[in-house]
Amino acid sequence: MKTQTLPQMLLAHARTRPQQLAQRVKRKGIWRCHTWAEVQDTVRALALGAAALGLERGDTAVVVGENEPEHFWSLFAAQSLGAKTVSVYPDATADELLYLCEDSQARFIFAQDQEQVDKALAIAGKLPGLCGIAYWDDAGMWSYRHDLLHGFDTLCAAGRKEHERHPERFEQAVKAGRFDDLALLTYTSGTTSKPKGVMVSHRWLVDNASRMLSALPLEPGMEYLSYTPLAWITEQLLGVTLGLMLPLVVNFPEGPDQVLPNIRELSPHMVLFGPRQWESIAATIEARMLHASRLPRALYRWSVRVGHAVRVARLEGRTAPLSARLLLPLAELLTLHAVRDQFGFLRSRIAVSGGTAMAPDVFRLFHALGVPLRNIYGCSEFGLIAGHRGERYDLETVGPLLTVAPGFGAALESRVDANGELLLRGGTGFLGYWNKPEKTAALDRDGWFASGDAVRATERGEIVFLDRVEHLVKLAGGHAYPPQFIETRLRFSPFIKDVMVLGDATRPWVGALVNIDMGVASRWAEERRIAFSTFTDLSQRPEIRALVRDEIARINAFLPEGSRVVRFANFPKELDADEGELTRTRKLRREFLEQRYRALLEGLYAGATDIDCQIAVTYQDGRQGVLRAKVTGTDVSTAAGTT
Repeated sequence: MKTQTLPQMLLAHARTRPQQLAQRVKRKGIWRCHTWAEVQDTVRALALGAAALGLERGDTAVVVGENEPEHFWSLFAAQSLGAKTVSVYPDATADELLYLCEDSQARFIFAQDQEQVDKALAIAGKLPGLCGIAYWDDAGMWSYRHDLLHGFDTLCAAGRKEHERHPERFEQAVKAGRFDDLALLTYTSGTTSKPKGVMVSHRWLVDNASRMLSALPLEPGMEYLSYTPLAWITEQLLGVTLGLMLPLVVNFPEGPDQVLPNIRELSPHMVLFGPRQWESIAATIEARMLHASRLPRALYRWSVRVGHAVRVARLEGRTAPLSARLLLPLAELLTLHAVRDQFGFLRSRIAVSGGTAMAPDVFRLFHALGVPLRNIYGCSEFGLIAGHRGERYDLETVGPLLTVAPGFGAALESRVDANGELLLRGGTGFLGYWNKPEKTAALDRDGWFASGDAVRATERGEIVFLDRVEHLVKLAGGHAYPPQFIETRLRFSPFIKDVMVLGDATRPWVGALVNIDMGVASRWAEERRIAFSTFTDLSQRPEIRALVRDEIARINAFLPEGSRVVRFANFPKELDADEGELTRTRKLRREFLEQRYRALLEGLYAGATDIDCQIAVTYQDGRQGVLRAKVTGTDVSTAAGTT
């Protein structure tokens, strides 16, 4: 068992493999490489520079920016001094950044660029303990002047001078780190209340990274592309912790919009996306096939059927038909190899969906294509809980409990209480919420951690994730249904980007509000010469509503009668995190949406065909306005536009 802190691992790599490739980033079309020695040198300079400004052991450093090497270096630098870190989503607003800085008692902010510096400077006056702001991208920063503000070059120069004066200071600080020191605070998504900072130690990180190793056949030197936000604990475990433990070669895309092209160029050995991102890739594949001519589309459909017959059969432990096994090389030659190449999965030996459950149809599609997609399930507080392992696993589950390495505590145990909530214990466990003892105590059930997830266990002991307990809903007639279980399956449709399932103790049946995928739906409409002007116009077209109705009807066929969606309406505007409709991880803010679209919800249940809506909106330039739209309620069992 490794008992080193993350900075101690980095120091060890710089000594034992100084010239080995550690990180690679694409800048201006060129891949730039960083060895372990180079990473360590920069981290030391940043750490000593920040220390000269006042960052000390026990303090908090906030890092706001995209996944870039400098984000990692900032984390390592602060942790080398014994400080804990908070990674923030780059699209967080100034108010969101202020809340995280105040709650975590931030003393230092590492910012990516001018946009992030503007946010930091806007809140600096409200943070009396702040001792410095450092930025790594100096584009547009030539005229900025502030006592707290420093560029990375200036900070590193000061740090190198400090190293010359006190050559032992950095190593002494790293060696002083303890395995149980706090490494970071990871904040919950805040779907029902203000985000809470989960305390995460170096021990917790290594324990959970080891659990990941028990399920995934990872090997030292594998190529990995860091894309999922570092504010998400899964990336802290994989890109950061396992990147140091194994180590991995961690690559960074040229920008958020270049992830898929860069994945195709690199074809990394391992890819990790959240369920929404895998669903988006699957929807993109399906959407592109919609635009293909008749012959390529037919070849793709045939090849996927062959791949499904062979690979999904193997996955489920069945013998694939001989005819399909003989045809698979031809399907690979004609289509499947090219699709994997197009999306960067040619060398993918490990493909992981991390987070909540995902529709089994998505898994089956990727397996049919030859991408061995599997699930890792966990939560920010307790860590990784379950995952698919080996060559055969049940796609309807998130897998069995993961293995805890010796030295990290007892083996994981689980039980399901009378309300269907998953209770857990074992491993490092839940360390608590930062400065919120009452919230921490609320999750204790006689020594068991209350996950808040509604699940059921299979006969084989594997976990089927249904929904959050607070989101399990009973209808007026007493029938209970899992909204998220339905939503994940509906989002597999290339035409549906988001969906909110409706229905509670005051409602007799299940309804849905659908956010169509503008990109896919608009191309589909253009090909059929269906005229539209705006998102609102397109979303209410009878042809688009018919598409959505057919997708819902297909999913209804797999649900108990009482859980089936009876009526739906398409949102008249795209859901937007900046307007509070989604969290930064694109989870629905249900209570807010129910209030914001109250007229639409009431009209849907009243049986109205045409529902007048007025929605307050904020434009990109900051102006406030009102969107007035007529939304059509549609019965699933009848033709679009009728009730």
